[in-house]
Amino acid sequence: MTILDKVFSRIGQWIEEILERPTKGYQPFTPSDPITLRRNLQPGDVLLVEGNQRISSAIKYLTQSTWSHSAIYVGDAAGLPKSGGEPNTLIEVNLGEGSVAVPLSKYEDFNTRICRPIGLTVADRKKVVDYMVKHLGIEYDTRNVIDLARYLFPTPPVPVRWRRRMISLGSGDPTRAICSTLIAQAFQDVRYPILPRIERRAVSHAHTTGFSNKEILHIRHHSLFAPRDFDLSPYFAIVKPTVEGGFDYRSITWGDKQQDEPEST
Repeated sequence: MTILDKVFSRIGQWIEEILERPTKGYQPFTPSDPITLRRNLQPGDVLLVEGNQRISSAIKYLTQSTWSHSAIYVGDAAGLPKSGGEPNTLIEVNLGEGSVAVPLSKYEDFNTRICRPIGLTVADRKKVVDYMVKHLGIEYDTRNVIDLARYLFPTPPVPVRWRRRMISLGSGDPTRAICSTLIAQAFQDVRYPILPRIERRAVSHAHTTGFSNKEILHIRHHSLFAPRDFDLSPYFAIVKPTVEGGFDYRSITWGDKQQDEPEST
């Protein structure tokens, strides 16, 4: 490593520390219930998270979304942690850590959403999980300070049409700090769509006059994917654990009902 690389790496580590600081005043509206969440998750499901770090604020602004982070549920494929304890059932890509396996309880105090790929075969589901496990340990290169510095400003004065492009700014690989990039690659590996670009072409028919529109789906470059894309995708179902668990509105005990009940003597 050259002296210049060392300087960039040191600057990158400093920026990284700033971006990882939690923002003040974060309060989840409906925090996740780890037990209910675990009961409803399946390998290959994407878990979206409303993060509370400074970089989370920037990503939410750039993508105009509640969701700033994504992880993928892999079940027991990542194995048990060396120290024992709770299994690491999620794989995610974090700033400063790269690709790591973490326990589900990490997000018990955050707003989350389950996005499930519709119709994904058992074989391809396993390939997606295996792809994520195979890429555990990928590191984030802090020498690419351009990729990091753009997030120092939570609300940069950038036109809406250019904000998505800011996510892929830089060298390419370091943008894996945007966690959805590696997950998008895993699904692209089995040719499963997330948000394909639709191009319309006029196709001439030999036996007819005029033209008809033909839609051609293009899998977008993985560096352009953001957590919100799994939420917006028509190919991922939104799974709500409370609903899946047999929600009955009649079982709710309302606060005002308790207040109206006479006190027992």
